[in-house]
Amino acid sequence: MKEQGSLIVVSGFSGAGKGTLMKNLLRRGDRYALSVSMTTRSPRPGEADGKDYYFVSTEKFEETIKAGGLLEYAKYCDHYYGTPKQAVLSRMAEGKDVLLEIDVQGGRQIKKIFPETVLVFIVTPDAKTLLERLRGRGSESEDVIHSRIARAADESRIIPDYDYVLVNEEGDLDACTDRLEDIIRASHFRTGSNRELIESLDRGLHELI
Repeated sequence: MKEQGSLIVVSGFSGAGKGTLMKNLLRRGDRYALSVSMTTRSPRPGEADGKDYYFVSTEKFEETIKAGGLLEYAKYCDHYYGTPKQAVLSRMAEGKDVLLEIDVQGGRQIKKIFPETVLVFIVTPDAKTLLERLRGRGSESEDVIHSRIARAADESRIIPDYDYVLVNEEGDLDACTDRLEDIIRASHFRTGSNRELIESLDRGLHELI
């Protein structure tokens, strides 16, 4: 019996290093697959359809919503963004652990539809470190940095809704990646991820009575 993959939602503060963490995990083998989102915005230079995003029309996106074809979706700056359901389920059926980097609202949407989803939130050791990392980028104004801190303050209240919280220490990327891998491995042994095995055991045992 082929082992079913898990769906792992990774969220976190802007500046906490979740994107770098995901890339580091994906380098560790082909067990993992990164979910590709669908969007109605136009491709940016260098972006490829099916690799960076599935680029579709607004009409196509809204048809997909009505058909129940998205695990979650949201609208930002007049453009839709969402997670195609069938693509995720197909990769999981292949035994892949599917990684999805989205915000907390999307994470909670998916958890309602697919309760076996593992929600992981990435944070910095403290608020001061987050501010220092955002300033250290050197690419954003103080106003933008302030807005990111304000958003992080809102997101911090949602962290208890997540299954796990991981601290991404400076210079500790591999250790943080190890911890994320441990969470993913453990997800394969949850009862909810092994319903077929449990049902088979139940039937077999009752036949022996």
